[in-house]
Amino acid sequence: MSEREQVIRAAGGVVWRPDGDGVLVCLVHRPRYGDWSLPKGKLEAGEHPLTAAVREVAEEADVRAVPQVRLPTVKYRSEGRPKVVDYWSLRAVAEGGFQPDTEVDDIRWLPVEEAVRLVNYPHDAEVLATFAGLPPVTATMMLVRHAEAGKRGTWSGPDTGRPLDDTGWAQAHLLAPLVALLHPARLLSASARRCVQTLDPAAALLDLPIEVAGDLDEPQPGQDLHERALAAAACLAELAAAGGSAGVCSQGNVIIGALERLTGRADDFTTAKGGGWLLAFAADRLLTTDRL
Repeated sequence: MSEREQVIRAAGGVVWRPDGDGVLVCLVHRPRYGDWSLPKGKLEAGEHPLTAAVREVAEEADVRAVPQVRLPTVKYRSEGRPKVVDYWSLRAVAEGGFQPDTEVDDIRWLPVEEAVRLVNYPHDAEVLATFAGLPPVTATMMLVRHAEAGKRGTWSGPDTGRPLDDTGWAQAHLLAPLVALLHPARLLSASARRCVQTLDPAAALLDLPIEVAGDLDEPQPGQDLHERALAAAACLAELAAAGGSAGVCSQGNVIIGALERLTGRADDFTTAKGGGWLLAFAADRLLTTDRL
């Protein structure tokens, strides 16, 4: 087995909640190691790291949290094998009644500077320091490209009516729980049938309607891609300015152009069908783009 195949994958987060003018972050104590650390754990088979991060926080600290910003990925050796841990900042939205067990026997909510002093590992302190330098996040968004919908040339009707194929529906069902991690208040879609259908499983899971927004559409004949990208960027900025969280589905070139305009840079924003981005905003300003 190669070194790459032996990598242990894990995920976790800096879980925070407001406290007056500041925030408190959550640390967990593991009796097996006698340490204070950020909550984290190994990925289950086929599990997305973002899903694992939210799940592990719920299991270890009994906190339901919403992901916001990707933090530094940590790499080290554990039990003689390379280990990679992905971290996100996670806003606590609900807490249960924590009960000590053999894995975690205590938790503490602390100001960041106290948490940095308490954690046992330098990499946890570095992740906390990155979190401390973030601007306040006021809105989060899952921006996805529509899933697979067959070949344009094999569809005899209007292209806007082209539906998802079997692969596309499978992708849409995989996307639904990722979108749901944000606990979005709204779901918005470009008007193409394949875009709306991509959000259908998420809408069913969340019991939310899908709002069709023409500003997210790709150009029609005679329309300019630059203008469509500007319209999409304005739509996303307005949605972000309202605060909260949302799930959005659009089309490939529109996503590229909108993210270029929102970030102010020409980066690789190519998005695979059925793929997407976790976006974090401060008011209408895009802070981070995290490829799913």
